[in-house]
Amino acid sequence: MSRPAVVWMSYRLIQEDDMTATPRIPAAEITGLKGMLIKRFAKKSLGQVPTSLGVYWHNQKVLMGLAGVSGKAQKWDACDEQIKSFAHMAVAAQVGCSWCLDFNYFEAHNKNLDLAKAREIPRWRESDLFSPLEREVLAYAEAMTVTEPTVTDEMVASLRAQLGDAALVELTAVVAFANFTTRPNVALGIESDGFAAACGLKPLAQPTAVVSSA
Repeated sequence: MSRPAVVWMSYRLIQEDDMTATPRIPAAEITGLKGMLIKRFAKKSLGQVPTSLGVYWHNQKVLMGLAGVSGKAQKWDACDEQIKSFAHMAVAAQVGCSWCLDFNYFEAHNKNLDLAKAREIPRWRESDLFSPLEREVLAYAEAMTVTEPTVTDEMVASLRAQLGDAALVELTAVVAFANFTTRPNVALGIESDGFAAACGLKPLAQPTAVVSSA
């Protein structure tokens, strides 16, 4: 079953100005014992305290809830880590969340994933680096993310055959979680903190608009 043509708009490169952009809700001062521990953990694992942490600090129940779900999701192991990472980045690129795209590129570096492929995620349709399965996964992530979702029976059947039911359920949940985290960042004006640049990683690739009738 074919889908109607969709214009996939280009994702703009993370510019240096994005790293100093002011979020729509100014970051709160992170205080108290809990705040001290959180900042210490952030600096140890990321090298800095993310801007997003200060923004979400205004509602610590939301912050801790998001962190809790994220921690549990990281323990899922039925689906290949690289496939899940690329799917999350595809959602971030499509939604326009420069923070999530940059952070997951940085995490791909930390997890020893294929960085040549990771930096090509924003232009994956134009790139020849990805395997047929990876391209199906990226298309599935995008199809779940558009409104209305454009997932087809054929997409699911093909991925089931290649990944198995458990891995596909996990991949689907990862894509859903990526939407859950990227869209609030875009709405709140939280942009890249420059994690990838701080590691000396090459800038993410920039695509042109692509029309797909797949």
